[in-house]
Amino acid sequence: MEADFAVRRSERFTLRIRLSVLPGRTVALLGPNGAGKSTVVEAIAGLLPVDAGRIELAGVLLDCPERGVFVPPERRRVGVVFQDLLLFPHLAVIENIAFGPRSRGVGRRAALVRARQWIERLDLGGLEHRRPPELSGGQAQRVALARALAADPLLLLLDEPLAALDITMRTRLRRTLAQHLQQFEGPRLLITHDPTEAFLLADEICIIEAGEITQSGTVEDILLRPRTPYAADLAGCNLLAGNASRGEVAVGTHVLHIADTGIEGPVLLTIRPNAVSVHRTPPEGSPRNCWETTLERLEPLGSRVRLLTGPPLPLAVEVTREATDELGLHQGSRVWVAVKATEIGVQPDDAAARNARKREDQPSL
Repeated sequence: MEADFAVRRSERFTLRIRLSVLPGRTVALLGPNGAGKSTVVEAIAGLLPVDAGRIELAGVLLDCPERGVFVPPERRRVGVVFQDLLLFPHLAVIENIAFGPRSRGVGRRAALVRARQWIERLDLGGLEHRRPPELSGGQAQRVALARALAADPLLLLLDEPLAALDITMRTRLRRTLAQHLQQFEGPRLLITHDPTEAFLLADEICIIEAGEITQSGTVEDILLRPRTPYAADLAGCNLLAGNASRGEVAVGTHVLHIADTGIEGPVLLTIRPNAVSVHRTPPEGSPRNCWETTLERLEPLGSRVRLLTGPPLPLAVEVTREATDELGLHQGSRVWVAVKATEIGVQPDDAAARNARKREDQPSL
């Protein structure tokens, strides 16, 4: 599935998206509420025409306003599992599943044959004649997945498939859902706001913020090299932007020393909270990255405590409760923090570099 399109939802919000999902792969579109995830679902499913660009599936153009192409939902071979599952309460399980192929024009007898095949594949045997109100949350979720797969789709689109379940059921079903997804050999697109769901189920993560994909890559890429504050929050680390030169990075008015002396120009720095040490007095050995700051907030996290520091470099720092007590830390404490150069992750800030080039290319007045 190839998608490169724009949808204008209001004067203040336009979705601009570029996605590629290969057969046999699961890509998770992960983002906060209001990022545009639902708009992506509606556009790919054919419930909302795009304003520009194209959506292509298995070499077939589904939507392209420039060429006057729009394939309606019922003619798109897209199997959708919606957040609320949308099972028909008055129909038995087998009839619900058979509705998938029936909606594609398959005859009743052939549709029931397909339904029985997916009942067997997804371990729904014995539930054929039950109605949705008689099913557990996990059973209903598998019925919705079977209905989508029975329609013989070319793309499987899962819109928050576990969001309607309670947290205990959701945790249990994540791994079984991963196994069931392997039954489908085509491209799989998972829409979610739950990072755990994305990290466990997907081969690749695309982070969407304010209508744009801000970062994509493997789970390891996202966790080790976050490129936005949202991604850094997911990874549980601090993200700083600065300019590098000869092993030093200027972050505002402060300078940090890094191990990579070869990188130059705009960079993003990542510092894990547990890589920062806290001291009441300047630490011995004079570490190169060391400065005095104020503790603005302390947040208990089980056996650990998160410290939020103030200027010159606001950071989240994690220490043990014992260390907090031994140092007598409290809101307003003046402390020294230190971080080794080797503990600072560095990557080029491509977006900042592009913006700088654009400014340079603009003619002077």
